[in-house]
Amino acid sequence: MLTTKVFFRKTKGGNVFKTVREHYLRDDIHCGSKACDKCLYRNKNIILDDEDSSVKCSKLLHPYYLLLDTNIILDQIDILEEDVIHNVIILQTVLEEVKHRSSTVYKKLKDIISNSRRRFYIFVNEHHKQTYIERKPGESMNDRNDRAIRVATKWYNNHLSTSDSNIRTVLLTEDSRNRELAKNEGIPALSMEDYVMSLENSSFLADKLCKRTYGAETGGQEFFPCHCTPVQLHDGIKNGKFLQGTFAASRENFLEGYVNAEGMEKSILIQGRSNLNRAVDGDTVAIELLAEDQWSSPSDIVLQDEVEADVDDVLETEKVLDKFVASNKMQKTPTGKIVGIIRRNWRQYCGILQPSNIEGNVRHLFVPAERKIPKIRIETRQYNVLSKQRIIVAIDSWPRNSRYPLGHFVRALGEIGDKATENEVILLEHDVPHSRFSDAVLSSLPKMPWCITEVDLVHREDLRYLDVCSVDPPGCTDIDDALHCRELSNGNLEVGVHIADVTHFIRPGTALDKEAALRATTVYLVNTRIDMIPELLSSNLCSLRGNEDRLAFSCIWEMDRDASVVNTRFCKSVICSRASMTYDEAQLRIDDSNQQDVLAISMRNLNNLAKKLKKKRLENGALVLASPEIRFRVDDETHDPIDVVAKKLKETNSMVEEFMLLANISVAKKIVTEFPECAVLRRHPEPPPANFEPLIKAGKNQGFDIIVNTGKELAESLNKCHQEGNPYFNTMLRILATRCMMQAVYFVSGMHQQSEYFHYGLACPIYTHFTSPIRRYADVMVHRLLAVCIGVDATYPDLLDKKKNHSLCHNLNYRNRMAQYAERASVALNTHLFFREKVQDEEGYILFVRKNALQVLIPKYGLEGTLYLKDNKEASVSFTYSSEDHSQTCGNIVFRTFDPVVVQICLDRSNVQHEKLIFKLVKPHIPGFSVSPVSGEMSCIVQQESTKEVTKRKADQEKVAENSTETDEGKTKKKKRKKKKN
Repeated sequence: MLTTKVFFRKTKGGNVFKTVREHYLRDDIHCGSKACDKCLYRNKNIILDDEDSSVKCSKLLHPYYLLLDTNIILDQIDILEEDVIHNVIILQTVLEEVKHRSSTVYKKLKDIISNSRRRFYIFVNEHHKQTYIERKPGESMNDRNDRAIRVATKWYNNHLSTSDSNIRTVLLTEDSRNRELAKNEGIPALSMEDYVMSLENSSFLADKLCKRTYGAETGGQEFFPCHCTPVQLHDGIKNGKFLQGTFAASRENFLEGYVNAEGMEKSILIQGRSNLNRAVDGDTVAIELLAEDQWSSPSDIVLQDEVEADVDDVLETEKVLDKFVASNKMQKTPTGKIVGIIRRNWRQYCGILQPSNIEGNVRHLFVPAERKIPKIRIETRQYNVLSKQRIIVAIDSWPRNSRYPLGHFVRALGEIGDKATENEVILLEHDVPHSRFSDAVLSSLPKMPWCITEVDLVHREDLRYLDVCSVDPPGCTDIDDALHCRELSNGNLEVGVHIADVTHFIRPGTALDKEAALRATTVYLVNTRIDMIPELLSSNLCSLRGNEDRLAFSCIWEMDRDASVVNTRFCKSVICSRASMTYDEAQLRIDDSNQQDVLAISMRNLNNLAKKLKKKRLENGALVLASPEIRFRVDDETHDPIDVVAKKLKETNSMVEEFMLLANISVAKKIVTEFPECAVLRRHPEPPPANFEPLIKAGKNQGFDIIVNTGKELAESLNKCHQEGNPYFNTMLRILATRCMMQAVYFVSGMHQQSEYFHYGLACPIYTHFTSPIRRYADVMVHRLLAVCIGVDATYPDLLDKKKNHSLCHNLNYRNRMAQYAERASVALNTHLFFREKVQDEEGYILFVRKNALQVLIPKYGLEGTLYLKDNKEASVSFTYSSEDHSQTCGNIVFRTFDPVVVQICLDRSNVQHEKLIFKLVKPHIPGFSVSPVSGEMSCIVQQESTKEVTKRKADQEKVAENSTETDEGKTKKKKRKKKKN
């Protein structure tokens, strides 16, 4: 059958166009039921069982199929994922609605449908002649789709009514009006809650129910103002009354947050519970700017949690905040209030249940691991089991009369404190894709055994005669770069950087390519690695291992003895590395004058050239910054950290890094010349002057003037800052300088002016990433562009699609940032594991002096903690803060930035959600305040934030630049660790 619709459209010129849309209907679409004796081709496409295999339901006394509406799938996907509910009909109407409303839920639904054991059947109702319906005049699309769902349900019941099995089709819908209409039409209909609660042994499913409300809370008291309606928000934003932006909750104060609003130079401060108005970190919100006389300034106090007793306590907390804000003499900042939520950015959250002593209570508070997320009220009947586990919870709603958002339990991760569980939390909280590679991805891999064929050699240079070698950290298995250097007849040197040719194995548009683009980067946790591409490639076929033929992409320069580039060429190649060395092994070869073999001579020449390249970069204004980094030595059996040391750089680290930088710059110039609109580059914006204020003040307090007008002046200023008796002083200044930097990001050349390509940290006008395609998808994109540039590969539409590449760069930047946070969280977790059952005295330095605290850095472990200066009245100990020189005084002892201290370190495990490293002051000794070395009563606490907190806070402050000694390339070489073996 064929239905047609005719539309008439009038153009601006007055012409009328007639459009005819044809919609084909069929009578041979199978219902999918094994019990059916009517459908044509009955032996094909049978999914639904004809036996009473559904779970027993007290409300349904006969065999049944379930037919789901759209909102049931969107809201209750966590229940549907449980392997309990079977024999389900998914209409084409519903599937299309889910696809358009939530890509995440759609993917989960498709995974369920693909599992044949679950028996989820897609019925193409929109093309079945007896279930397709036309939209009535004046009928909304939502009402039309609801009617289509009811029509299909009724058709199924009539269609199967004559079968011997007596199967009924039940509509599950959360829409009470739709249920009422269905019942009036003789269609059995239930809500998901009614259905689940009537199942046998349904308690664990009941915990997963998505509930929009749990009824009135605390007598119906309203804690928050109403949100504006969508129409009001649209009109307010249109006429300029409201602003829109992304809400960022404060990590130090749960009653504060900020909104980066479009058109506003500064972030807008949001302060107080009612002004925050139920916004959750990451939400897109509409705000109303307050009158200037109502502007405020951020508070100086830390409010990380609220009192749980009653409403009066919450009001008291607000008064505390008001008191500190009123006394704050900082410059007032634009302040506003949230009037509506444009788009929620809720996700699933990891955490624990708050302890409860009420026997039989089913309502509990969930405490997220991320402090920026509010507590969530859930219902669960499994408290005794779940109270000892890390769990995942999803937010469902946040009504005005609830102090907390309402949510539901999703699943348990494992015992609190278990290392595998805590690692899982890190990966989930930082949105790191870490599931096993799908069968579709694995099927894209080359068949083993694999070898280089004649076809592979087409358009390649055979460079296996060159003495190539790689230099990496110990235990590195994903070796993506190698080097060579040889003398030419004219006295110059030929230097080659050879990069794994990953794009030979990952072709555009394949499942493998799409998965690599999604993951975007390899994530290095302590003692384990989450690969961007399968291990067969990352640790074998693409890894440039010693004495094995490998495909490569080579960048080869002719250089004079002063490290000036005479000419550059690129080629796809075949190489055979002569050796895979560690930094230590390479350094020994360079330093041992008795070694005069080809590789030793090659590396000495490379090292000499690298020093000259670095000297030129520094003279040009490149920055040498720092960040505290540590390395763990791990027990071979338990994989627990048994020792921790600060990472030390050798000349060979810098040697490799310099040539990686040079290769990246050379490739960037090449691809932007050929593709000025769609080259994938990396830029590092210059920080605004305000970012440098903490650094300038810190230097001035120590008698140094730090000039930040240009990167070169900053570099020169930092080089002059040295203190006798404090060898770590210059390093600490560089750590502070790192935190003033902006984030380096990937971008598409056509999206920015050429002046914006500049890389501030490296002081170079153009830069990209070419040298690590095993672990970065950006490098894969660059390899493809370069291959087209030199004529060894063909272009394709998506490669030159500026908008698609821009979207890919956005994902690259997000995944790269999350990977950094996850790696730091892993270091913090293993630091906590290391300090279990330990008490140690360590030297540290004061990084910042606050009004009520000292922020202390322990270089050996790369730890930072906040030492709160609380008055001890019994011992007559008090501190006086000076705002002029930012110092704290206690008697004749003065604490200033960069002063050395000695602290005692142990782990406080009393709060299982946020374990803390406790620092006790040892030196300088203050009677009644300090403790004796490795013993004594605690009177001063340095609270080191939890794993999540410290990594997030440091990441927010640092925005680590890609610069000289600490560029991505240098860090990659240092980060690679041996992958955990089964």
